[in-house]
Amino acid sequence: MAGRRRVPGASVVALCLLLVSLVACGGAPADGARAQVQSLLDRRAEAVLDRDPAAYARTGTRAGFDRLGAVPLADWSYRVTALDRTGDTATASADLSYRVEGHDRSPVVTARTLRLSRDADGRWSVDSERPAGKSGQQLWDQGAVRAVRGERTLVLGVGQSEAMLRDYAALADRAVPAVSDAWGPDWTRRVVVLVPRSLEGMAGLLGSPASSYRGIAAVTTGATGTGAPAPADRVIVNPDAFALLGDSGRQVVLTHETTHVATRAHTSAATPLWLSEGFADWVGYRGGGRTPAEAAPSLARAVSHGDVPSALPTDEDFGFSGDADRLARAYESGWTACRLIAEQWGEERLVAFYRAVGAHRQREGAVEDAMHRVLGTTPEEFTARWRDHLRARLG
Repeated sequence: MAGRRRVPGASVVALCLLLVSLVACGGAPADGARAQVQSLLDRRAEAVLDRDPAAYARTGTRAGFDRLGAVPLADWSYRVTALDRTGDTATASADLSYRVEGHDRSPVVTARTLRLSRDADGRWSVDSERPAGKSGQQLWDQGAVRAVRGERTLVLGVGQSEAMLRDYAALADRAVPAVSDAWGPDWTRRVVVLVPRSLEGMAGLLGSPASSYRGIAAVTTGATGTGAPAPADRVIVNPDAFALLGDSGRQVVLTHETTHVATRAHTSAATPLWLSEGFADWVGYRGGGRTPAEAAPSLARAVSHGDVPSALPTDEDFGFSGDADRLARAYESGWTACRLIAEQWGEERLVAFYRAVGAHRQREGAVEDAMHRVLGTTPEEFTARWRDHLRARLG
């Protein structure tokens, strides 16, 4: 046919290779949409840090901007990890990375999903942003954030009065020196506490069903790793359960969770939950006036009826399975074991034992080695002493 030329085979191969290189170089589509979206999110992040609502609005929806106003941010950035484009609309997957000023040495990194659209001039804009898949919400996803600063703490809340948040800050401020006195000063000695509106809000932050945390007053999030800087720990409160506690119970809870923040860098896969949770409870109750039976009522009832546990609790015993009494006995068993070490070997040895266990790369042999080197005993001998301790103190 006139006006049409056949492309030789070699030229077809060369053309295909050229197209492949255009798509594969940098992993972006040939039209540069991914690069354009990354540039858009860079400008959006800059507007967040600059507290510039006009610049933020120029990148798309303003939803969520005002909710962030009270959060002191040191860093805020997006990294596009995938882009699914259909014509003039697209869905971007991105990692949001941010740090709270004065508290976070390493960033929080969380996956987000953004919906985008492109106008007639080819400019992309953000239509919506939400947590990706099974990722937990951020506090500002739940509403406008109110912030209260303590001496060593920052409390961020949604749906809470300033007076209530100041109460949390006071508890956390008392927890920090109590933890340092027990554990030592080699941690940030700063705490960020998140107080959502309800149990459902707590579950949303953790990306789990509310039933998993019913009756749990607070949890601490953060990655573990031997020797690593504690990366952006958060104490997350369940305000429904917390409200049922008395003054001393609230202080124990905040001190317990603050202990997890302090010990995070020395807690690893080798650390059993009986030790990490038991140590945190030991610090929480340390210096208080509660007797062993008052601090461990579920375990005391069992022991008084002749049901002395045969072994220290497993990690599975600490699962939020709905069996509240089993969970209570697991925590109380860990606490009494740590209390035994503090009484019979000394508090410094207890801290050294914790650090020695966490220094191992894996669980197998960690407790055995640390007991031998630090306490001069074996797990079998220790368990026997612990069971005798329970009979003497709780029987």
